[in-house]
Amino acid sequence: MQSQEALDEETPLLRTSAGVQHESPKATRTPLPWRQLSILILLQLSEPLTSQLIAPFLPQLIRDVGITHGDDSRIGYYAGLVHSLFFVSEACTIFHWSRASDQIGRKPVLLTGLLGLSISTCCFGLSKTFLALILSRCLNGALNGNIGILKSMVAEITDPTNIARACSLMPLTWFFGATIGSLIGGILEHPAEKFPAIFGNSTFLKTYPYFLPCSVSAAFAVICWLVAYFLLEETTKPQLSLKDYILGRKPKPQEPSEGSPAITENGAHCDTSEGQLPLRQLLVPTVLIAAGCYAFFALTDVAVRTVLPVYLAVPVEMGGLGLDPSAIGTIIALSGLANGVSLSFFFAPLHDRLGPKNLYLIGTLLYIPAIALFPVTSWVAQERGLGSLVWTLVGSQMVLRVFASFSFSEDQPFFPRSVSSDELRLGLSFIYVNAAAPNRASVGATNGLAQMMVSVMRAIGPICANSAFSLSIQKHVMGGYFVYWMIAGMASITPTIGFFLPKKPWKD
Repeated sequence: MQSQEALDEETPLLRTSAGVQHESPKATRTPLPWRQLSILILLQLSEPLTSQLIAPFLPQLIRDVGITHGDDSRIGYYAGLVHSLFFVSEACTIFHWSRASDQIGRKPVLLTGLLGLSISTCCFGLSKTFLALILSRCLNGALNGNIGILKSMVAEITDPTNIARACSLMPLTWFFGATIGSLIGGILEHPAEKFPAIFGNSTFLKTYPYFLPCSVSAAFAVICWLVAYFLLEETTKPQLSLKDYILGRKPKPQEPSEGSPAITENGAHCDTSEGQLPLRQLLVPTVLIAAGCYAFFALTDVAVRTVLPVYLAVPVEMGGLGLDPSAIGTIIALSGLANGVSLSFFFAPLHDRLGPKNLYLIGTLLYIPAIALFPVTSWVAQERGLGSLVWTLVGSQMVLRVFASFSFSEDQPFFPRSVSSDELRLGLSFIYVNAAAPNRASVGATNGLAQMMVSVMRAIGPICANSAFSLSIQKHVMGGYFVYWMIAGMASITPTIGFFLPKKPWKD
């Protein structure tokens, strides 16, 4: 069995059920199903837009609810808790949402997630206490099962000739949503103060100064819900009705429609005659290797991303830059825009020159100098003020983070060598996780398992990094730089895991 074979960096991860690698002849590319794909892209846009919405104003919001009692050095503790509890609740439920989508269909679960996203975002904007912030973020995470399901649906509406082209659009969508979300959060918070001619007489917006950006995001999620409800087509055959699922009835094993197994997106055989498999049988090496690399990179990435707004907001004398939410939102938005542009123009040439594994390893190592620029920029700000040198360092860190993201962006980690230019943005974890599904009935569950591993790491990263940030300020641990040493340690684990990735995922 494959799970018992010795795996090294030369061992191809993608195999057929017989252990033999497929080499498919070149075929005419099937036109993309643009109508359905456009809807899925729109639905994915709601995820980063909402998640990045709160980043610019979260430090100020934590000040406003009074939990820090005026002590800015404690902001990191509570900001990390807000971020981490979202991913904790997501990790507890995302596998079950994905498995539910295998049984009752993708569409009902997607609609539930969008509705939950809208309600929880509105609740966040109406929160006046730290407990309310926590509960609304937990609700958001618990109902957020759409990420893995969207990936499954993209695989189900495409075939081997056009799946790469379809997936190349997904990372760009993520970066675009993150850019717009950061701008909305940074510009529209405290609208009565920023736009007195329009909102100056609104007592409601003076009482709830963060509701406007949250309501814009929530309204977009409602629009997505309406589009999905009326226009999105189901991509898998439900095994149970919603009523039977709620009553806890078991699905019947599906009968094969043909005399031979189905073929997955990467050419591997996939048995459709079986029902869903237990979790233990989903823990195959192909899934664990790719998802493990994704998860450890996510740990470093989320630690840096959640520390950054707090670092930018904390006063200069405490080791930050003392910026307001509008400036923070602009910096985060520019970072997202730079990611999308760089992915489009620079990734393919770098991939061709360096090769997939070298590009992955170099990208992960770039996080270490990017992390080192945190204390360097802070020292320069304390010595010379927020001048041109500080902004040059902030821009340099942004560039390093952009190129580091080539290693494992949300949908485009580590790529095979023998791919076309359109395929260069197709994520290895996406292909590997879908290909590793033992049968069609478990594709959603397999994606959910991989996303659950990422969510666990993303739950650990924010609370550890932001607590270390506050501890560094309060106790002056390691000269106040303990947080950066800790994140650098996280970053050093990622390339170590990367050495276990194969050099040749597919045979040339």
